[in-house]
Amino acid sequence: MTINLEAEASAREENNAALIAALDEKSLSEVESSWELDVLNDAEHGRWIAALGPEAIGELSYRFVGGRVVLLTTWVDPAYRKHRVATELVSRVLDEIRESGKKITIICPVVGEFIDRNPEYADLIDKVHPGAGAYPKHEPAEGGHDEELTAIEHDLA
Repeated sequence: MTINLEAEASAREENNAALIAALDEKSLSEVESSWELDVLNDAEHGRWIAALGPEAIGELSYRFVGGRVVLLTTWVDPAYRKHRVATELVSRVLDEIRESGKKITIICPVVGEFIDRNPEYADLIDKVHPGAGAYPKHEPAEGGHDEELTAIEHDLA
């Protein structure tokens, strides 16, 4: 089986951009989705699952590294993206991590953008290992924006 890495990367970037665009700046008291979601920790597979009844409609994958939780990627079924599923999933996962007393390293840009918009979660970020997705509004490197930052800024505008 051959994997097209460029297609995988493109699909992942489109997913992230769509989820970031679906995040909004409402207060956390308004983060609940349009449905009654269950958020389950599937520790065997390293992911939190957002479920609507028996159907998994979103997930946030993770790994434990050095006593902290590394948040890797967030996915929501496209049919449910405009219903605050990612917002509720990320907030409930971060609340669970806070209760555990662990710190986080953020690889997923969706989680990074969520925390940027909800700074009350910023204390969860590991200061030594914040991760590439921890601070999404960074200054561009000399020579201009990289392609991923430009795509995210375009979606947020």
